[in-house]
Amino acid sequence: MNNKLKECAEKLRKLASEVQGAPYPKTVNSELYYIWYEHVQSAALECFEFLNENFPPEKTNLTNDLKDVF
Repeated sequence: MNNKLKECAEKLRKLASEVQGAPYPKTVNSELYYIWYEHVQSAALECFEFLNENFPPEKTNLTNDLKDVF
């Protein structure tokens, strides 16, 4: 697997881990929920930036790229 795909998988694992650790807010003003939300937003932004830089939609056929990996 090439380095870009490894890095992408690592970022997606981090994002999935952050989403999985979501607290259930008792109220909308829960500080724990806001902290979690900031972490998830940061991880998601990192994933989107990586995908846009390395696999631009206008130049990439992601379906074929993934088929090549497997």
